[in-house]
Amino acid sequence: MLPNKIFFDELFDLKTDERNMKCDIYEEEGNYIIEASLPGFNKEDVKIEYNEGKIIISAEKEKDEVSKDKRYIRKETHISNKYERSFYLGDLDESNINAKFKNGILKITAPKLTKENNKKYIDID
Repeated sequence: MLPNKIFFDELFDLKTDERNMKCDIYEEEGNYIIEASLPGFNKEDVKIEYNEGKIIISAEKEKDEVSKDKRYIRKETHISNKYERSFYLGDLDESNINAKFKNGILKITAPKLTKENNKKYIDID
């Protein structure tokens, strides 16, 4: 049996990089739920796209200007301000995908597309 990390990385994650935003994905009542940690970002900095079974989350923030009044010994804040993650989830009910952003956590609810059972029995001659 394969470890969960390998299974989920290959099934859901199309782009993995340790510097990217941290995400949790789980199923709940017929929905996929994606929770992404985006500390320091505002709702206006985040874009979500759904395309051909993939949800793409990107966050970009304007870089802080270096103050000429300060003599920095070291400046580490807001060095890397662009993140992107994409997850293949398959067919979703795209008209009902919604997202909320609160306290640096982005929560996306993506309903699975329900397919009607269209069984057709074939007569045998």
